[in-house]
Amino acid sequence: MRSGPKPTYNAAVSPANAAPPPEAHRQPPRRQHCWWIVAGLLALAALLLLGSPGLLDLSDRAGYAVCHRIPERSFVIAGRQLPLCARCSGAYLAALAGMIALGLRGRGRAAALPAPRFWPVFGLFMLAWAVDGTNSFLSLIPGAPLLYEPHNLLRLVTGALEGLVLAACVVPVLNLSLWGNPEWRPSVASWRDLASLVAAAAVVVALVASAWPPLLYPLALLSAAMVVFLVGIVNSMVVLIVLRRDGRARVWREVVVPLLLGLALALIELAAIGLARAFAVERWGLPLG
Repeated sequence: MRSGPKPTYNAAVSPANAAPPPEAHRQPPRRQHCWWIVAGLLALAALLLLGSPGLLDLSDRAGYAVCHRIPERSFVIAGRQLPLCARCSGAYLAALAGMIALGLRGRGRAAALPAPRFWPVFGLFMLAWAVDGTNSFLSLIPGAPLLYEPHNLLRLVTGALEGLVLAACVVPVLNLSLWGNPEWRPSVASWRDLASLVAAAAVVVALVASAWPPLLYPLALLSAAMVVFLVGIVNSMVVLIVLRRDGRARVWREVVVPLLLGLALALIELAAIGLARAFAVERWGLPLG
C-alpha cells in the first residue's frame, strides 16, 4: 500500500515555536511604574518622618500635624503624653475599634450609609461632640460663660462618639471607591450593629482612661497609625479617581498600589503640616505648639 508523502513541519512556524499572541508580551508597565512611584514616595516620607529615633517620637509627629496636643487636655500614661489630645484620642481610636467591630459583624464590605432610623442616634453623637468641644474651647477664653466644667474624660467620651460616626461612614465610602462588587447594604443595619459600635467605643474609653503603663505603646502607635490611615484613605480615593480605577476592583491585589500611594502621600502631607506648624511657632510665635 502506497503511502502519501509525509507531512513536513516548518520549525519556524511550528506550534511550539510560534510567536505568542501580542497579549503575552504586554507587561503592565503602568503597574510597574506605580510601584516605582510608591517606592519613591515612601523613601521620601521616610526621610521626612524618620528623623526621630523612637516609635513614640514618630507617633508624636503624626499627632502634631492634626491635633493641638495641649498637655492639660491630654492623657498621660507612664509619664508620657499620648500623641493626641483626649478628644482626638477618643475619635481616632474609636474609629479604628468601630471599623473592627463592623468587620466582625460582617459589615466589612457594606457600601451604604447607616440605615435612616439610626441617623438621629449618630446625630446625637455628633451633637454631644460639638457641645462639649465648644464648651471646652470657651474655657480658653477668660471670663467666657461655660455650660459645665470641662474634663478630659468627657473629651474622651465625646471624641469616641465622633469616632463611631466616622467608622460608620468611612466603611461604605471606602467600599464604594474600591470595589466593583460591594455589598449593597447599610454599614449599620440593626441595633446589634449599633450596640457593637458602642461597646467598641466603651472599650477604648476604658483603656485610655485607665492610664495603665503597658498600654502606652499600643495606644500611642494605634492612634498615630489611624491618623495616617484616615488621611491615606482620602488620598487613595483621589488616586483611584485620577487613574479611573474607582469602583472596579475585584480582589485586594488590584487596590494595593492605590492604597500604598495614598498612605505614602499621607506621610508626606503630615510631615509637611508638622514642619509648617513648627515653623509658624518658631517664626511668629503662633499658639500652635
